[in-house]
Amino acid sequence: MRTCAGWPVSVCSWSLRSDVDRVAAVMRELDIGHVHLALRPALEAGGADYLAAVRRQAWTISATMIDFPSEDYSTLERIRATGGVVPDGPWPANRDLALRAIETTRTLGARFLSLHLGFIDHAQPALARTLADRARLLADAAAKAGVELLLETGQESAEDLRRFLEKMGHPALKINFDPANMILYDKGAPVEAVRLLAPWIRHVHAKDATRTKTPGSWGTEVPWGDGEVNPPAFLAALKAAGYAGALAIEREAGDDRVGDIRKAAERLAAHRG
Repeated sequence: MRTCAGWPVSVCSWSLRSDVDRVAAVMRELDIGHVHLALRPALEAGGADYLAAVRRQAWTISATMIDFPSEDYSTLERIRATGGVVPDGPWPANRDLALRAIETTRTLGARFLSLHLGFIDHAQPALARTLADRARLLADAAAKAGVELLLETGQESAEDLRRFLEKMGHPALKINFDPANMILYDKGAPVEAVRLLAPWIRHVHAKDATRTKTPGSWGTEVPWGDGEVNPPAFLAALKAAGYAGALAIEREAGDDRVGDIRKAAERLAAHRG
């Protein structure tokens, strides 16, 4: 199975926009044995069939992932308002979905569940308190299940995320580090962020992007190695930080997802740092 300088290469199941059998076929073709598994299909209609199909695979689940139906990525303003556990209206349903995802992660024997918590903004004390309270509720449930809750980077600076995690001090709250998100949201440099956030990093996305030239808009996601992440420097920073998890290829744009994932897998496998 593919590795990158000793790290297992994984793939984000949702990147392929397909069913379990198709994901499995692509993973076999690319010699990838680890998967970052989307859980919402397991928690909606037909979820039992999805889980049964997952259990038939000889996969190692590097992490699971939950997203929320209320999230709207149409603009930066909309995702700031609707992302993660921030909005009050959908919170009861989103809380229950996240709690079910924690339990499903446990039953699958996986250790990590990733999600976007929402934009952390210390300049808005009421919002910060709400995020902290909701994060603590979910982290407490995760800890009881033997699962760690991974907050995905990018919607705030590394400094703000570190401040949040230090203040929370919760043993079940860690990080899924996505270097491209930091560029897409224009929230800093990934290599410097690794150094700041190293104690909490448990899972990493191999995703790349170019920064926006129009303030207030997203950057552009591109295939791994074609953007501004600088993979050699990024992977060297992970090695220096003692990172020991998986590198999960994520591709959420482009017309040739399989080709772009193949390119990323080959580039990761060729890395000798």
